[in-house]
Amino acid sequence: MATTLLLALGCAFMFIVVTTVGLRLHPVLALLAAAFLFGSIVGVPLANIAGLIGEGFGATIGAIGPLIILGGIIGTFLERSGAAGRLADALIGRIGSRRITIGMGGMGFVVSIPVFCDSGFILLSPLNHAAARKSNASLAPGAVALGLGLYATHTMVPPTPGPIAAAAMLEADLGLVLLIGIPVALVSTLAGIAYAQFHVGRTYIAPNELPASDNAASSGSPMAGPSILLAIAPIALPIALIIAAAVAKAPGTQPTTGAVFDALVFVGQPIIALAIGAIVALALPRQLSRAMLSEKGWVGDAIRDCAVIILITGAGGAFGKVLSVSGIGDTLGAAVSNSSLGLLLPLILAATIKTAQGSSTVAIITSAGLVAPLLPALGLESEAGRALATVAIGAGSMAVSHVNDSFFWVVGQLSNMTTRQALLLFSPGTALQAVVAGIALLLTAALIV
Repeated sequence: MATTLLLALGCAFMFIVVTTVGLRLHPVLALLAAAFLFGSIVGVPLANIAGLIGEGFGATIGAIGPLIILGGIIGTFLERSGAAGRLADALIGRIGSRRITIGMGGMGFVVSIPVFCDSGFILLSPLNHAAARKSNASLAPGAVALGLGLYATHTMVPPTPGPIAAAAMLEADLGLVLLIGIPVALVSTLAGIAYAQFHVGRTYIAPNELPASDNAASSGSPMAGPSILLAIAPIALPIALIIAAAVAKAPGTQPTTGAVFDALVFVGQPIIALAIGAIVALALPRQLSRAMLSEKGWVGDAIRDCAVIILITGAGGAFGKVLSVSGIGDTLGAAVSNSSLGLLLPLILAATIKTAQGSSTVAIITSAGLVAPLLPALGLESEAGRALATVAIGAGSMAVSHVNDSFFWVVGQLSNMTTRQALLLFSPGTALQAVVAGIALLLTAALIV
């Protein structure tokens, strides 16, 4: 059964690559067709495949679609009002035009500790476009560094749900998980930044250009556009609200009831936080007009630009749903768990499941369930061992991000990458970070265990 699943996965993956890269088929059609192909090969009843595709498509769009739309509106107002340009000027002035990649990777590392990487990338992508325009540089290295920085802390540092769930399942101390996870995530982020700077930087991808008819603030004058404080508010406010909600819900935080707590949890939901950010973004233009909010205005343009991204992301979710139902993650996970690899086992297990079915959070939770009873045999039953295993699972869940991962499509589509470019530029970076994190964990284990 495992062999059949692997062959089917390989066929589906090659089908997507050949049709999108070689035949230039639209990714939405390629992903939907691949879902049918994989499901039929592994024996999913034909009558059920269509329903699974619809379920996966709808669930993914329901979770990510509104975030993409709200983030798109924020991004459009940031760019066309000149706010993104002001922020880019400030960023370049602080770190220099040659260090944009470092700046984007560093921001990703910080932002994704409390914020889902999808939301973080949607919020920060306009700044990367503006910085690339201002410095006449390729969009690619900043985009990849941002995506990898977001991924590192999203998978290895609480309070994101994956590491929290794994720590609970392995009965690991959250303090130790943080003490180990933050340095390991930092090391892997630095590796990702270096990869983006020296490898991805060889590929030129043009940033989005602003329509000439837009607000005069887009001209690039350092005095144009809103103030720095107002310019950063649509980005910083949603992030702050999400952080506040994460802190309020953290274990041991008091109180866990009451009007203030309920309000923090409500406004800290990503969709509400981004909606608030979108409302604040309406204050960015010098003069807000009804035309900007119309179907043919800034909001209409933002929604049209988001439509393709949402459809591709939904199709990726449909493909991932068929993979998940086939049991490929559990089958491959069980096969890998029979090996005796010590601390590397949780990492390889999570990487195997991640690569097979696409979701880092699912890979983390599934791997934790498989690893928990194996901790004594792996020599990881101590407090430090449990924390190391938790971080190792998170590290593995970064690799490899490809066509069955919604974040892969978010990074690629918002960064003007073709499917081929995303596979060649972003996917290897996720594998590199997992390898570097594994090495850092082995060195850490040698010092503390």
